[in-house]
Amino acid sequence: MSGTDTHDAPDAETRGARETHGAAEALGTHEDAGIRGAYGGTETPGTRAGTAASGTRAGRGGPAGTLIDAEADVCPSPAGTAARRALLAHPVLLLVGIVLASLNMRVALAAVAPLVGEIAGHFGLSSTASSLVTSVPVLFLGLGALVAPWLGRRFGAERTILAALLLLAGGILLRLLPSVAALYGGGVLVGTAIALLNVLMPGLIKRDFPDRAAAMTSVYTGAMIAGATVAAAAAVPLEEALGGGWQGSLGFWSLLALVAAVAWLPQVLIARGRTGHEVRTAPASDTAPVRVWRSALAWQVTLFMGLQSLWSYVLIAWMPTIFTDHGMSRSEAGVVFAFNNLIQVAGAFAVPLLAGRRRSQRPLVVLVTSLVAAGYAGLLIAPAEGAWLWSAVLGVGQGGALGLALTLIVLRTGDAPTAARLSGMAQTVGYLMAAAGPLTAGALHQATGSWALPISLVLGVCAAAAGVGLLAARDRTV
Repeated sequence: MSGTDTHDAPDAETRGARETHGAAEALGTHEDAGIRGAYGGTETPGTRAGTAASGTRAGRGGPAGTLIDAEADVCPSPAGTAARRALLAHPVLLLVGIVLASLNMRVALAAVAPLVGEIAGHFGLSSTASSLVTSVPVLFLGLGALVAPWLGRRFGAERTILAALLLLAGGILLRLLPSVAALYGGGVLVGTAIALLNVLMPGLIKRDFPDRAAAMTSVYTGAMIAGATVAAAAAVPLEEALGGGWQGSLGFWSLLALVAAVAWLPQVLIARGRTGHEVRTAPASDTAPVRVWRSALAWQVTLFMGLQSLWSYVLIAWMPTIFTDHGMSRSEAGVVFAFNNLIQVAGAFAVPLLAGRRRSQRPLVVLVTSLVAAGYAGLLIAPAEGAWLWSAVLGVGQGGALGLALTLIVLRTGDAPTAARLSGMAQTVGYLMAAAGPLTAGALHQATGSWALPISLVLGVCAAAAGVGLLAARDRTV
């Protein structure tokens, strides 16, 4: 365990300066989700907007006004700066590309949940096997995050995002082939593509809009949540309108990915030749990566991130099915699920703002875990009768928990490189943990024929998250 884990942080003024001039740089290079964000799939606009607005300039190792990549300890060369200026000369083109790309960041996940039952029936899948339709993409959200920073540095953010959009379209279409292997293989491509977008999009926004990062983060986050909400609500109506079963409903969203790729192509052409455009300005630390992975506090933050991701992805995979198993129509279940995605915005905005004003975030840990536990208890007691209420309570708790998890990454670290490494650790491990949630819930439902045991175990997850969260919320730094 690092010896700095138990050191109390400096006073609030010093912490604020440190956070805005250091750790705020890091979150832009990694995702989570929202969401989880929305994540299941919302990102936290409160965290990223608040930190990015105040600290995207004059980073470590470079001149004032220069944005430093906290992950790589590099700053732009003259050639890279010229390419960025060329991009910013077309702000409308850049904005349209960001919005369309962001719309795709949760669509392929949210559109599946209302159709899981029909997909399982088509292929004759058990509950355990059908849960892999959701678990496989989530697993590769974590694995893809490991390579995304390297790809962005090697090929440039613009080209990597374009490749991710094309990969996403291909993954969606692959899932439509009449093969279980293709169904799961498409999930691998979808998860990897979304991981690339998750990691690179916030950093690109902070890089190109350092003075308007808060506003642009709100645009990016809002578009992502809107895409997930519309996809969840439209899944069943699209199936009926297109007359092609679940394949037509899922395949429709490949068009959105292709449109976004076309809108992104001009940015790639403008920024072509930017590989190798960055120069190292500060030596990378040889000890910080070891210190983070060996830090008890870092693991507490990571486990809180993973546990809140787990309960969110159980809902993404199974919430509509829980409702339909208790007599609700598939179309209504899809709308309630969409409402759950939408209401997460409230928690994702409010909780990070409150967390940033407190030296200890323990009351907020209790609040968000209690809300999620109350919502799951409602699903256990009266799922269909109180569906709208439980969806609202869960949504506020889910969004707030994700926002709090990402905020803790900033508050528990003292500089940008450490925050970047903790963000990568927390989100990679967190998504790998989350992938086990839908699979385990599906297997237990198949074994017992009831949702009582899976939901009861998630209530245990809420208790564990509260315990580890109380440790992570102490006013200390890694």
